[in-house]
Amino acid sequence: MSNSNAVENVSGHCLCGGVRYEAAAVRRQLVQCHCEMCRRAVGGVWQATQALREDLAIKDDGCLAWYRSSGKARRGFCDKCGASLFFDHDDRPTMGIAAGTIDQPSGLELAANIHIDDAADYEVISDDVPDFRDGQHGIAYP
Repeated sequence: MSNSNAVENVSGHCLCGGVRYEAAAVRRQLVQCHCEMCRRAVGGVWQATQALREDLAIKDDGCLAWYRSSGKARRGFCDKCGASLFFDHDDRPTMGIAAGTIDQPSGLELAANIHIDDAADYEVISDDVPDFRDGQHGIAYP
């Protein structure tokens, strides 16, 4: 797939390398989620892109674990090093991928802050990208 909204041939892994993945394409636009659930899951702002499930190949040596964080979504992490890697919403054809786990150069561009109404009191949102209170950022894949 060749598309200016996508970055092609992406790879990445967790801190210990126990979970590796490759994606034929990911969304170029990166979002930062400030919701409480993401903060608690990753220890800060969740920065992520997305890939269509059929474009994503997850390779692991048994370290990948999943936590059902809500009635509609689960989060994938390495049970060896603890790195947060994936966000998988039941109703979407895409899987969220933690931007920090993508091999560099990533080719990603910050496009939006979401759930800013739920940001922690110590967070300062001062970049030049749109802010969305309800998480509806309107950035589609790709």
